[in-house]
This record gives sequence, C-alpha cells and structure tokens, in this order.
Amino acid sequence: MKSPDSMRNGAQELAKEYLRLGGRRLLVMDDNILSTNSWEADPPEAETFWKREIEILEPRQRSEVMSFLPSINVT
Repeated sequence: MKSPDSMRNGAQELAKEYLRLGGRRLLVMDDNILSTNSWEADPPEAETFWKREIEILEPRQRSEVMSFLPSINVT
C-alpha cells in the first residue's frame, strides 16, 4: 500500500506534467466538491495525458491531482 506522502507526490507530479503539456483546466471547489473547468480547449498532448493518466484514476486520487491545479473561486 502506498503511503499518503507517495500518493500526494504522485498526484503533484501528474498535475505538473499535465500543466507542462499546456493543460488549461482550472480547479473549481464549491462546498468542498472538486471539479475542473476550462474556457479553452487543452492542446492535444495535454488532453491525451488527462484522459490516459488522470481521468482513469479513482475519484479520490483524481481529486488529489486536481488539488494541484491552478484554482478559481466560486461564490
């Protein structure tokens, strides 16, 4: 079983790679529910990475990755 620190580091690395590829999704947190929003389409490499590496994760792990994305506030 992976330790919480190794899962967190893995989530952070996934988020960093997604952003490095030009990913444009932003974290939206509303009532402690995490989701993403984007006003522009991701470049193809970032979209493929999201689908292959992040979208397939369990919800808890995906939320961990999303927590490392740039965020916007929802009021």
